[in-house]
Amino acid sequence: MASKKIQLEINRLRDEINLHNTQYYVLDDPQVSDQYYDQLLRKLQTLEKQFPGLITTDSPTQRVGAEASEQFESVEHEVPMLSLDNAFDEAEMQAFNKRLSELLSLEVSLQYCAEPKLDGLAVSLLYEQGQLVRAATRGDGRSGENITTNVRTIKSVPLKLVGDKIPELLEVRGEVYMPLKGFKQLNDRQRQHDNKIFANPRNAAAGSLRQLDPKITASRPLAFCCYSIAQLLGTTLPDSQFDQMQLVKLLGLPISPYIEKLNSIEACSDYYHSMADKRDFLSFEIDGVVFKLNKISQQNKAGFVSRAPRWAIARKFPAQEVMTTLLDVEFQVGRTGALTPVARLEPVEVGGVIVSNATLHNMDEINRKDIRIGDTVIVRRAGDVIPEVVSAVLKDRKAGFNKPEMPGACPVCNSEVIQQEGQAAFRCTGGLVCAAQRKEAIKHFASRKAMDIDGLGDKLVEQLVDLGLIDSIADLYSLTLDQLSSMDRMAEKSAKNLLDALEHSKQTTLPRFIYSLGIREVGEATALALANYFTELTAVESADEETLVQVDDVGPVVAANIVHFFDQAENQHVIQRVIEAGLQWPDIEKVEDIDLPLKGTTYVITGTLENYSRQQAAEILKKLGAKVSSSVSKKTTAVVAGDRPGSKVDKANKLDVTVLDEKAFDELTGNRHV
Repeated sequence: MASKKIQLEINRLRDEINLHNTQYYVLDDPQVSDQYYDQLLRKLQTLEKQFPGLITTDSPTQRVGAEASEQFESVEHEVPMLSLDNAFDEAEMQAFNKRLSELLSLEVSLQYCAEPKLDGLAVSLLYEQGQLVRAATRGDGRSGENITTNVRTIKSVPLKLVGDKIPELLEVRGEVYMPLKGFKQLNDRQRQHDNKIFANPRNAAAGSLRQLDPKITASRPLAFCCYSIAQLLGTTLPDSQFDQMQLVKLLGLPISPYIEKLNSIEACSDYYHSMADKRDFLSFEIDGVVFKLNKISQQNKAGFVSRAPRWAIARKFPAQEVMTTLLDVEFQVGRTGALTPVARLEPVEVGGVIVSNATLHNMDEINRKDIRIGDTVIVRRAGDVIPEVVSAVLKDRKAGFNKPEMPGACPVCNSEVIQQEGQAAFRCTGGLVCAAQRKEAIKHFASRKAMDIDGLGDKLVEQLVDLGLIDSIADLYSLTLDQLSSMDRMAEKSAKNLLDALEHSKQTTLPRFIYSLGIREVGEATALALANYFTELTAVESADEETLVQVDDVGPVVAANIVHFFDQAENQHVIQRVIEAGLQWPDIEKVEDIDLPLKGTTYVITGTLENYSRQQAAEILKKLGAKVSSSVSKKTTAVVAGDRPGSKVDKANKLDVTVLDEKAFDELTGNRHV
């Protein structure tokens, strides 16, 4: 057992190392040599090895990565992670400034906060009582992936905040990126071991951050830079963007050394040109400059539009463009079935990278730009952005050059290709059988909210498909013990557990099964609405669009998706095989919406419940007519809170929203647990 003296020495070493990390990564002012720093770290490692019971998650030694996971958990963002609108020239910046001045009814010059736009991956960091408890990707802005274990390996991310005034809760947003020196060193190592060479620092950062094995992330030279506060409890929030960033800097989080306050839109122009001149001499890649209204009160008044704030804009640097020849156009099928035209080009160097392929986006863009095979075309590549064909050089066009045509059948599975009214994309309708969509369809089918097949993670699905053991979801139920146990890293016990999980998944519900099919835009709520309305799968399969749009949560686009999915003979064949394998669900009694006691209410579930998973609690509420949301707002009816609920309860209290414990939830829903 460790003595109090040992504990004090370990605490002293951690505090000193954390202080040096702040001076090095945040203040850019190291006070000790690398050799001295290494000696401190080795001494701490030695003591922790001798007394493993004293190791804590926020120790500076705990950055090497934990065990690899099968997949990332989903994280709901309490405050959405928004995108930014772009400006590409002076006129657009002037228009942005004018809109804000009119919106805020101000005639004086607006003050802005400016910083370079890092070329990396946006992440959210959540600290509770000063400890890093969660890190997540942006995802779709509403929900992202839990990458906490990986982010803990980034040395510039403090595991524990510093200073005298640690907030109860702090959520910051920032960019994970890879400095140019580290990028070069990484590619040199990759080359030496005949591994994949990364095209640019952003791709390297994104690929490193989303590794399922955190030890790989730990070996990559990643860095972090904070650019905003999303949530703060327990201390006063400054009323300016610039001062907020100074606050997080005092807490030990790195911010841009180039951040500045600017007193006019003219000063913004000067700053932009200054950063453009510095661009080639920076130690990291940037692709523009971000300008934000400096006063938070003005930000709040300006508000948001769509998925972006009105009070911020990114002025991008000019893209790099070259000319080359369009040799052919091929169509790639994505994981959602969308067919994307891809330009095959005469190889050409753009910004130091040899480009032979470029996106043409969709057929509407091809027609709008009047691009033909054989044309001389202008190709643009800006930073990490996929190269695109900007336009054709019409003066070089010769007779006989033909326009690309969208195939009527999928080039992968030969299923029908359709274009829905009002949409630019063409899609393959062979969702369950198309090889291009196969892996994603099976992963979705096995996922927790669908068939919940325990042990069937993404890596295993990919291995099963690559080995030719499964071609569709139906093949899962034909797998044998011999097939599974003969696979790499699949012992007989693991193989038997997976077969047991597959057998267990045969007892499901109709809403889960409909959701598991992966019909485009049919989520959990829509699947539940379809099941409750039709009560039988055969009724859903045979419904026409006119009937489908009578269902709550089903509009014309979703109705068309459902009809096209069930019209495909191959999809019907796979469904029939799954049912013949023994998949079944209990009958559903049709209940009219008017009879549902919680119709028109909205609930949020947080924390760990004793008698339910959050998913089970959500399903109970939905069956009673309630909507279940991931975020608390003034429209929330109540928050159901289990053990360790986190910040959602704090927000509910702040908004005077009712908070229910599990007993109150049981009383509300009519469930009884002794």
